[in-house]
Amino acid sequence: MKRPLREEPESSGARTTVTERAMQRIKDMISDGLLVPGQRLPTEREFAADLGLSRSSMREAIRALTVLGVLEARHGAGVYVTSLEPRDLLDTFGVVAEISRGDTLLHLVQVRKILEPAATATAAARIDDEILALLRAEMTAMEQGGSAEEIVGHDLEFHRLIVEAAANPVLSAILDGLSSRTFRARVWRGYRVEGVFERTFQEHDRIYRALAERDPESARTAAAIHVTAVEDWLRTQAEMDEV
Repeated sequence: MKRPLREEPESSGARTTVTERAMQRIKDMISDGLLVPGQRLPTEREFAADLGLSRSSMREAIRALTVLGVLEARHGAGVYVTSLEPRDLLDTFGVVAEISRGDTLLHLVQVRKILEPAATATAAARIDDEILALLRAEMTAMEQGGSAEEIVGHDLEFHRLIVEAAANPVLSAILDGLSSRTFRARVWRGYRVEGVFERTFQEHDRIYRALAERDPESARTAAAIHVTAVEDWLRTQAEMDEV
């Protein structure tokens, strides 16, 4: 085990520093292979003693890493290292997107505009007939109508399937946060903008045809046009809110 941390004086600022250092030590142990996915941590008392920390500082570090998806507290069984899958570790990123408003939400959509066309282009080179059939089913469900929430739900699944076809779990986790976490904004757009679902279906159809033709560049362009429509709407809303 590495040299224990030396506990700082008990001021609030010092305690925060010690907690952050404890978090970094645990992360270092994971990256060095001293702790592996699925492994149970020592008891709080033992772990605190090993690292030279008070139990309260160790508890704060474990709680923070649990929120971040690095550790998992199992009732009655102790604390474990998670699977460390990208979706677990990037979940807090999705929360940021969910609660963001105004310019921040617009900036997040702009990040999506950078990543989603690349994911769609990658998917075009890898997609199989099964995924294409599922995409067509989601498009049909959208075209048949329903509530705004139902239609946007099919829209979200359409994009999730495309990113899944790109076969990059990190990219999938990031785009899931950027897309699904803006669900409410997109539903609101559906209520307020006349004809938006018809235009969205046309945009999806262009994406689908590019994927079916296994044409990465056409898929990239179609996806960029689609996300740009969302970006333009959000920018307009932000400008109206400033008036």
